[in-house]
Amino acid sequence: MLSVNRRKFLEIVAVMAAGGAISSCLPKPLTQTPGGTSSTSTATPGSQLLRNENREGFYIRYYKPMAPVDVTQWALSVTGMVRNPLALSFEDMQKLPYVSQKSRMKCVEGWSVAAQWGGFHVQSLLDLVEPEPEATWMHFYSADDYYESLSLEDLLDERVLFVYEMNGDLLLPEYGSPLRLIVPAKYAYKGPKAIMRVELADKELRGYWPTVGPYTTHGNVQPGYDYALDLGDYIEVQAGGEIFHPGGLESSGD
Repeated sequence: MLSVNRRKFLEIVAVMAAGGAISSCLPKPLTQTPGGTSSTSTATPGSQLLRNENREGFYIRYYKPMAPVDVTQWALSVTGMVRNPLALSFEDMQKLPYVSQKSRMKCVEGWSVAAQWGGFHVQSLLDLVEPEPEATWMHFYSADDYYESLSLEDLLDERVLFVYEMNGDLLLPEYGSPLRLIVPAKYAYKGPKAIMRVELADKELRGYWPTVGPYTTHGNVQPGYDYALDLGDYIEVQAGGEIFHPGGLESSGD
């Protein structure tokens, strides 16, 4: 991986913007999820809407403005091709086998950020619901009406986590509370936030951004340039997949 100067990076970002890549993490109007049912968040009364914002160190991206989810009223609904459908409360979710890892989240806008994430492996949830043998996909539905889909094969990678903690604290609403998915080897649009419901299925659900934009359904991180918000550092990434910045948190080991 080679360092690049700021001018070079800004030139690259300009090219990406001309091709539409910069818009990939920004919201577009949509009132219904596939199938015609709108997702609703359990909001804290009087809470401020969460909106896209370029905060120092970590950019906030939501599909559309939304109220924070009230974790005291939230439950993760797991339905579809499972023997034991359930609604998992926030408290019960925290009883699943805990896993922590340092990894970097990469956005197609050209930036990334690393954090210490805490949560549980997807397998821990599957053990509870017992998928039918034909179930090979998991569909995700979020409080802001965002939707995505990943194969169970991808989800069972040991670096993929359901997370409810970030840097030792519970996730803030801005960053995906109560629950988000971290998939380090894929772009962030494959990692839904504020997850309300998951459904096991035998077919892929084409996610929102691959449907409306020029983005792949697999979402694998490609070689190219990256700006680490947490480091203020530009690098050229010569191989696809999970990104490790020299000197970054994610390079210091789990």
